[in-house]
Amino acid sequence: MSVINRREVLGLGLGALALGGAAAAGQDGPGALGGLAARLAAENRGRLRGIKRSCKIGMVGVGETIGEKFQILRDLGYDGVELDSPSDLDRDQVLAAIEATGLRVPGVVDSVHWTKTLGDADRAVRAAGRKGLETALHDAKAFGASTVLLVPAVVNAQIRYDQAYERSVAEIERVVPLAKELGVTIAFENVWNNFLLSPLEAARYVDGFESRHVGWYLDLGNLVRSAWPDHWVHALGARIKKIDIKDYSRAKQNSEGIWAGFDCAIGAGDVGWETTMAALDSVEWGIGGEHWASAEVGGGDAARLAEILARMDDVLGR
Repeated sequence: MSVINRREVLGLGLGALALGGAAAAGQDGPGALGGLAARLAAENRGRLRGIKRSCKIGMVGVGETIGEKFQILRDLGYDGVELDSPSDLDRDQVLAAIEATGLRVPGVVDSVHWTKTLGDADRAVRAAGRKGLETALHDAKAFGASTVLLVPAVVNAQIRYDQAYERSVAEIERVVPLAKELGVTIAFENVWNNFLLSPLEAARYVDGFESRHVGWYLDLGNLVRSAWPDHWVHALGARIKKIDIKDYSRAKQNSEGIWAGFDCAIGAGDVGWETTMAALDSVEWGIGGEHWASAEVGGGDAARLAEILARMDDVLGR
């Protein structure tokens, strides 16, 4: 199967945009060279950052087997892919795919944290959610992942904020010893769950567990609706273990509705990538000296995945 190289996408797509912009501005050769110099400087900053790039397995719309999906991502230039757990994936097949391709599994996403919320009023639901988190931690250990992404609780008309806080803390505290034993970090993600709405409260929530195996998985695009991502970076600092990459358009939010804001290519929205990346450069984030960024957008075929990686590299300054 022919696979489009991500550098070709970057060179053709973003290069064409740069030339088009130069022409529109009436720039000649020297102006274009100046733009190229700025681009190369951005790429050099990215290399110094050493950020590794992954995506979510659900984005991979090609490949019949997990091994084929891993190979396609490796061929495109991805460093890793995040898996869901609990899931019906065969652990041995995943390990074989890792061995055959060298593609990493940097993190696992808890697959039941929305349906079996840890702040639910029903003790049985919370117990099921806790069991799902434990399974995800064991899978993460088996795959060599350093984090399990967790939505810690949901606040709604039936679940008060204080109840979600107290119940989720109690459930997660029961699992922290397992995370420590396995050497895996439970990383909370900011999502539209009406919970932990301020970076200062998020920092307090993390610190309350008094464990280096609890941290934050910062989704940059999810913040834009009501905040500025760089503010969260400065507030959370070293609590940030990994980042999710997507964008969000405030203009589309205002004209078409809040969910339309996500209908926006990486780099074309209002995350404020330069400011956000500068903020990340100023703090000690990551785990064990590694920095991972994972795309979380609509996926597709190899060409689409190559485009996503090219856009990730651009906003990360690689």
